[in-house]
Amino acid sequence: MNRELYNSLLSWKKSKNRKPLLLQGARQVGKTYLINQFGKNEYQNFISLNFEENPGLTTLFEKELSPKVIIENIGLYLGHKISSDNTLLFFDEIQAAPKVLTSLKYFYEQAEEFHIIAAGSLLGVSVGKQTPFPVGKVNFLRLYPLTFLEYLNAFDEGLIADKLINITSIEQFPDAIHDKLLKHLKIYMFLGGMPEVLQDYYKNRDISASRQIQNDILEAYSKDFSKYSDKTQAIKTSEVWNSIPSQLAKENKKFKYSDVKKRSRASTYQQTIEWLKSAGLINIAYQISVPKLPLSGYMDITKFKVYLLDTGLLGAMLNLAPEIIIDPNNLFREYNGAFTENFVATQLVSKSIENLYYWTSRSEAEVDFIIQKENEILPIEVKSGFGKNIKSLRSYADKYNPKRLYRLSPRNFDKSDNFINVPLYAVNYLIPQ
Repeated sequence: MNRELYNSLLSWKKSKNRKPLLLQGARQVGKTYLINQFGKNEYQNFISLNFEENPGLTTLFEKELSPKVIIENIGLYLGHKISSDNTLLFFDEIQAAPKVLTSLKYFYEQAEEFHIIAAGSLLGVSVGKQTPFPVGKVNFLRLYPLTFLEYLNAFDEGLIADKLINITSIEQFPDAIHDKLLKHLKIYMFLGGMPEVLQDYYKNRDISASRQIQNDILEAYSKDFSKYSDKTQAIKTSEVWNSIPSQLAKENKKFKYSDVKKRSRASTYQQTIEWLKSAGLINIAYQISVPKLPLSGYMDITKFKVYLLDTGLLGAMLNLAPEIIIDPNNLFREYNGAFTENFVATQLVSKSIENLYYWTSRSEAEVDFIIQKENEILPIEVKSGFGKNIKSLRSYADKYNPKRLYRLSPRNFDKSDNFINVPLYAVNYLIPQ
């Protein structure tokens, strides 16, 4: 499966200011597959060391972190001399070997001729290991589950994906194409973007097998909670994680600590929320008081919504029946539109929108997402049905007089004065490129 991040890897390789690259992302989003593909395609020599599969490799970094010594040790282990010419070194699953992460600093300072990529589950990299982090000595990229556009390309719909990418004006798609895209969108929302799930469904078209893979991924995450934290923190992480689907299923999707456990407060679970966010397992949208730039200056960190990294995993946690894909509308509306809103959040975050925001007015109106595109603030309301009600957007417009109002819904493109309806499958039209 081709990933959009591949082009960013090419840019990194060609950069004059290249540093060792740390590829971040949640477990099983395809980091190893992507770097293996990149290394084999773009370099004459590709060397991959997996520190989780082979824990003994950590001894190559134990005595000394001098790049010269490390390279010599790796060469002795592999049985051949390692040259920096047209060679990519891939240090995989570095959460199992903290000193490997530290060594990236010395490769940058003493052996910049080597091309090095390191990857590992954020569950291991970001939870406070007692090892110095190479601040300022590494480049960063982050990989997410496949986006809807990547899904279309993977399922042999590259032509229509290119059409969505290159939309420049508000024009309705023919009904046949619109319906086709909605069908694909429902399948994508049910399957999500985890590579193993999509690959299996592409080959076998077996929804039940896809659900089993989703459940296996969820089980692996649960095991990671215990593997990378102490018992008390692991329990808290599981409690917050398991509460997210029910929190999203509410009419008011604002996260409440008391819905995790009765009478709980922020002090109990605040660190856990940050832990899950750093691990790449959740995305957070913060409430803002007023839509002004910078948006971060007007956010309330005590009021937020939590979304899962993947709609397919959300469906698995809610045990959503596969038959819902056949229904024309129910998937969008299910659990008070939880899937629709979660879908939009994942697509926005995948385009490097670091923080999500939303706006409310004394519980009378809510605009689901507020994003910045160039110098314009875009108010976006997400609708799971085909209704035309835009009461919240009008309330927002009365207060702030925005240039445009946007609604994402299953409806086709539509424009009336400063109001624009964008089909859910074309969410990329709103995202800064």
